[in-house]
Amino acid sequence: MPITKSTLPKKAKMLPPGVYTPVISLYTSTPTQEIDHSAMYAHAQYLVRGGMHGLVYQGTNGEAVLLSREEKKAVLRNARKAVTDLGVPDYPIVAGISGQSTNESIELAKDAEEAGASFALLLPPSFWAKSVTEDVLRGFYRDVADASGLPVICYNFPGVTSGIDLNSDDLTALADHPNIIATKLTCGNVGKLVRLTSTFSPDQFSVYGGSSDFLIPTLEAGGVGCVTGMGNVFPKSTARIYDLWISGKKDEARQLQEVVAHAEWACKKSLALTKFGAGHFLGKKLGLTDPKTFYPRRPYAPPNEKAQQWTVDVMSVLVEEEDSIAEKSFGKGQVNGTK
Repeated sequence: MPITKSTLPKKAKMLPPGVYTPVISLYTSTPTQEIDHSAMYAHAQYLVRGGMHGLVYQGTNGEAVLLSREEKKAVLRNARKAVTDLGVPDYPIVAGISGQSTNESIELAKDAEEAGASFALLLPPSFWAKSVTEDVLRGFYRDVADASGLPVICYNFPGVTSGIDLNSDDLTALADHPNIIATKLTCGNVGKLVRLTSTFSPDQFSVYGGSSDFLIPTLEAGGVGCVTGMGNVFPKSTARIYDLWISGKKDEARQLQEVVAHAEWACKKSLALTKFGAGHFLGKKLGLTDPKTFYPRRPYAPPNEKAQQWTVDVMSVLVEEEDSIAEKSFGKGQVNGTK
């Protein structure tokens, strides 16, 4: 029996397909760990030259809950300047707008639009998890999407939302909203992904995986990309999986997928290990030699020496591949369809 396809019209503005990095926040080594905007500028440009199809700020990897409202705006303005200076002023920048109230999320959406973001990424509210009924959950997304000048991406990550999970029924209902365009499934639920991709075309409602270790399964199932913390460390390799697959070189893509999946295991352990990995493998390339630049913001602590060595051992499988891939150059070219 065939699946009933959605008859929703195409959305006015969709998130371009591909691999996105949820960019880490980098700090000064001062006691209050101010945002190091020069470091983040250099990192942003490196990620774009590394082939990333878009950047995400103020998500989980960006430590959004540890940043002030003013810091979030400043980071987004800095990111937009970084890509504009590279020659790709319309490059996709996604901003996390997750708040615990509808009002807060709407304010963050307005801030993000004014600061130069292109799209908004929104977690469900979770402070009183038992009170987040189906009506509350869906109403929250619809109310924020009504007020947001940016298209909204539903971010599903039960691990940081007290177990609240946007199921396929919720996402199918929310896809009906003209300003809700996609979902990021950090839940890793491939069955949910298939239910959504078999119902909606990518121009009605797009589906992205929440990491690159299942990017090929995501693409084979009808998804259009992923958002991966691994991009902070090895952007060229992670973006290349998508590029190979979309160009029809699926065997090569699968071979690279296997290596990336092993390396990404470190990112799955903790954000502290992702940030350490970025500092260890990428810091010198960016001229960032102070390990404290890559520390989590307090009260969270950097990994101990044993965890650091384990991370180096696990991630090192990608070093040769990463170093073999040439950077992209921009100015008069295009990135992901943007001029």
